[in-house]
Amino acid sequence: MSSDNSNPCTACGACCASFRVDFHPVELAGGAFAWGEGVPLVMSVPVTAQIVRMRGTDAAVPLCEALSGEIGCNVSCTIYDARPSPCREFDISHDACARARARHNLPPLLNVPA
Repeated sequence: MSSDNSNPCTACGACCASFRVDFHPVELAGGAFAWGEGVPLVMSVPVTAQIVRMRGTDAAVPLCEALSGEIGCNVSCTIYDARPSPCREFDISHDACARARARHNLPPLLNVPA
């Protein structure tokens, strides 16, 4: 999540505390397809040779280790420029966004472009 105050994600963070985040190891720091500096190794957990997971997202109550702040208030991603592809692809127009917000007792976003 960026620090842009017009971005509704910076006052939410529900997705970062609702879902497991799996991705390919090439997105890790030093990987061939890493954005920016890549996801720091210490923020990932190996699942298989072809899958790693953001640390904290496989807990019974998921909470991504990269999330900073309080859900529903003021949040940011500490590795925003290097976040993995599932985070880059997640969008406020997805049904999953509304489900995540509901899990955290946040109202649905209005006037979201499809």
